[in-house]
Amino acid sequence: MLDEAFRDGWGWWVVALAVGVPVLLVVLTELINGLRRRNSPIAGPLRLLRNGVIPAGALFALLFFAIQSPADQVWTRVVATIFGFLVILLVLSSFNVALFANAAPDSWRKRIPSIFIEIARLVLVALGLALLFSWVWDADVGGLFTALGVGSIVIGLALQNAVGGVISGLLLLFEQPFKIGDWLDTGGVKGRVVEVNWRAVHIQTGNSIQIVPNSTLSGASFTNMSAPTGIYSATTTVTFATDDPPHEVMALLTEVAEALPMRLEDERPDVDYLGKGAYEVTIPVSAPGEAQRALSLYLSWLWYASRRRGFALDGDATDPIAEPARLVEAIEKVGPTLHLRDEDREAILAGTRLERYGVGELVLGSGVVPDRVLIVVSGRAALGVEADGGRIDFAAAEHGDMIGHTALTRERTQTVAVASDILTVLSVPLSIIDQLIQTRPRLAAEIGEALELKRKLAADALSALGLSRPIARKR
Repeated sequence: MLDEAFRDGWGWWVVALAVGVPVLLVVLTELINGLRRRNSPIAGPLRLLRNGVIPAGALFALLFFAIQSPADQVWTRVVATIFGFLVILLVLSSFNVALFANAAPDSWRKRIPSIFIEIARLVLVALGLALLFSWVWDADVGGLFTALGVGSIVIGLALQNAVGGVISGLLLLFEQPFKIGDWLDTGGVKGRVVEVNWRAVHIQTGNSIQIVPNSTLSGASFTNMSAPTGIYSATTTVTFATDDPPHEVMALLTEVAEALPMRLEDERPDVDYLGKGAYEVTIPVSAPGEAQRALSLYLSWLWYASRRRGFALDGDATDPIAEPARLVEAIEKVGPTLHLRDEDREAILAGTRLERYGVGELVLGSGVVPDRVLIVVSGRAALGVEADGGRIDFAAAEHGDMIGHTALTRERTQTVAVASDILTVLSVPLSIIDQLIQTRPRLAAEIGEALELKRKLAADALSALGLSRPIARKR
């Protein structure tokens, strides 16, 4: 009987399946484990081959070749159908890995939206199943294809508006004129793209989420402000009084713009005089999203800076703190700091003035020799050193504290002072401070002690980061 089994051929099939299938499964398991450790996409098709195709194929071979079941038997057809379906999935999975898994980022294969791939896969699976049923079950699929074609036409005509939006979305996804995070200007909507789906694009305008249909974008022109990448500029126009000297105003506009933290490093702002007191300021920023923030901060700082210089921004140069009563009140507050006497008050009133700084505005930079001393009347200023491209704060100047001690020693500053709040200071010229020191040795000693303390605090802050001296930030 054994000789008869091998003579008929089915015995060899049984031996081949009993030995070959386990060996093949073990080999595939080891191969898949190695590919998974390397995060290779080939592991997916091989896993389908091991877990589905080989067991189904082995069962089909056992029924058809070893047991020699009739081809028209139900169980044989069921197993053949399952095996054929798994083979179709394996072939499609392999093509997907070969074409798209390792595609270069800038290639056409990488730009194809995944929805296109899924639709193509669904169509191929449907065609494969139709052919499979035709071969295995002798089914007539011609009528089914005809019905599907007619039904597709009817459904397409009924849903042409909805389908048109979906097609527009798919075309946008395929062409990719923008991506998530880009800034768009559609004419009526301007903001950052936060979501793209089949039907619409969601744009964050700053105040709300604006939903723009894909059909609207595909049928009209729009501007991608994030492409090409590079320098993006925030532009604004400001007006001063025609009596303000243009070159001095332009210097002020440039100075304020260069101090902005949003300004692109190594790029200088540009100021153009348009005539009749109008100036156009262009500030280079790193991204469109920084433009509005940069302009908002710039205009607020410019309000304070123009009034400190006496320039009439928007035709108005008045500042409430310029009232004489406020100056008298401020001198009374900071009098103990300067050891003032009654006979000093006339000279102080004549030579000093009040100044205000906006939040975040530079009060005193590093590397300059001050020609005045600032005494904090209200608000707070952060004192820091510039190192490694940033600022390290080590102390704060509050009510009664001095800023610009090195004016007395005629040395360059090593620290910077930045307004933490809306800061009001009494600006005292160096000549007045020198006169006060000549008759008040204690004032000179206090200024020297404060200067040494700040130097020590700055050195401690740098040593904590492993630095020995300030490193000027590139502007």
